[in-house]
Amino acid sequence: MVIFIDESGIHKQTGHSTASVVYVEVKNLEKFEAKLKKIESDLRISYFHWAEERWFMKNKFLSHIFNLDFTVKVAVFENPVKPDEMLEMVFQHLITEKTITSIFIDGEKPKWYEHKLKKVLRDKGIAIKKLKTVRSKSEVGIQLADCLASLIRYYHDNPEEKDAKKWFNKLKKEKKLSFELLVNQP
Repeated sequence: MVIFIDESGIHKQTGHSTASVVYVEVKNLEKFEAKLKKIESDLRISYFHWAEERWFMKNKFLSHIFNLDFTVKVAVFENPVKPDEMLEMVFQHLITEKTITSIFIDGEKPKWYEHKLKKVLRDKGIAIKKLKTVRSKSEVGIQLADCLASLIRYYHDNPEEKDAKKWFNKLKKEKKLSFELLVNQP
């Protein structure tokens, strides 16, 4: 089992803000990557990044991903004051599986940070072979995690927005969203 982790919305530091951190679980990495690359090829894009796409392409991409074999867990943070601690909280509360082979996290972070997160897992009795921070262009699983983190954050900020509501509800209906943790920070 491989896990891809990405966050959305941690850049806003004043006023109301919502941040989401998703955890995308994939059981057959090779099959998943091939299918996701085919989706990108069919859409004539070299990679998917939520912030760079219009709703037209977001809708097309989202309509294709439900054929992929994955599940999502998400932590949604209202008004996060310590973004650095969000990922550690996700590791403490969302990662419960014992058969993880690799975890890929979006964004280049220092080695000490990777070691710190590995220690959080070891303290829970979870040993993994590989925990690595990567750039989103290099891992298609991170691109899916980016899409879902951004969608879920956008939905929580705009619950009545038609497209966001439709896709968020479909995630739940199709049982792709297996867990949602809501954290309200002062």
